[in-house]
Amino acid sequence: MTETRLSHSIEILNPNHSRGQIEHVVFDFDGTISLVREGWQQIMIPMMCEVLRELGTDETDAEIELLVRGFVTDLTGKQTIYQMIRLTEEIQKRGGVPEDPLEYKREYLHRLDERIKDRKQALKEGTADPVDWVVPGSYDLLKALKERGARMYLASGTDEMYVFEESQLVKVSEYFEGIYGALDDYKTFSKKMVIERILRENEVPGDNLLTFGDGYVEIENTHDVGGVAVGVATNEKTRVGIDDWKRSRLIRAGADIIIPEFRESDILVPYLYGEAELPQV
Repeated sequence: MTETRLSHSIEILNPNHSRGQIEHVVFDFDGTISLVREGWQQIMIPMMCEVLRELGTDETDAEIELLVRGFVTDLTGKQTIYQMIRLTEEIQKRGGVPEDPLEYKREYLHRLDERIKDRKQALKEGTADPVDWVVPGSYDLLKALKERGARMYLASGTDEMYVFEESQLVKVSEYFEGIYGALDDYKTFSKKMVIERILRENEVPGDNLLTFGDGYVEIENTHDVGGVAVGVATNEKTRVGIDDWKRSRLIRAGADIIIPEFRESDILVPYLYGEAELPQV
C-alpha cells in the first residue's frame, strides 16, 4: 500500500478508501475521546506481573514483564475480561490454580480507581475542565459530524456503566445515539457486534461506516466490513503528537488514515465527506 502524507499531521495510508458516503460513525472511548483513564497500562501490567511472580517460576522479572506487556498490548481494544482470561491461562501454564477472571478484573478496576478517582471527582465538582480530559479537538470533530447528519455511537471495551458515567463527565454523551460497553456476560457484547448491528438495522453497506479508534479491534473490524478506519495515535500523556507504538499497531490492524488527535478536524471532516481535498505539503 502506497503511503501519502498530506497536511502536517494527517497520514493517508490507503488513498483508495471511500469518501462522501458516511452515515454512521463509531468511536472507541478511552484513548480515542476520553483521557480520564490515561495510564491504565501502568496499573494492569504490574498487577499481572505480581500475580505471575508469586508462582515462583525461574523466569526473570524482565521476562515476565515482556510477556505480560505483549498480551496486554495484543488485546487492547477488546473487553478487559479478555486480558484477565489470558492471565488465567498463563497461570495454568505455570502449574498454578487461577481465580475466576472476573476476580482479577475487579482487583484491576479497584487499583485503577485509586489512580483516577481524583480526576473524576474534580470533573464532578467542576474544578477540572472537561476539555483537559479529552483528546484535543474532540468537541470540534463531534460538532462537525453532527452538523453533517452523522449518527454516532460509542463502543468501548471498558465496562458500560463507566462509559456512561465518564462520557457524561467529559460532556460528550449528548452526541451519541448509542453507548455500548463491556458487560460481565462478556459474550453478549463486542465491537464487532455493534458494527454489524449498525449496518444490519440501517440496511447500509460497510462503506457508509466511519470509525475512529486507538485500538486494534475497532480498526480491524471496520476494515473487515469495508468501512473507513481512522487510527487515532494520540500520545495520551502529552496530548501532543504521535504515539509511535499506537501508530504501528493501528497500521497493522488496517487503518486507512492515521491522525495524532483531532486538532485538524476542520481539514479532515471535509476531506472524509468528499467536500475538499487535503492540502499538499
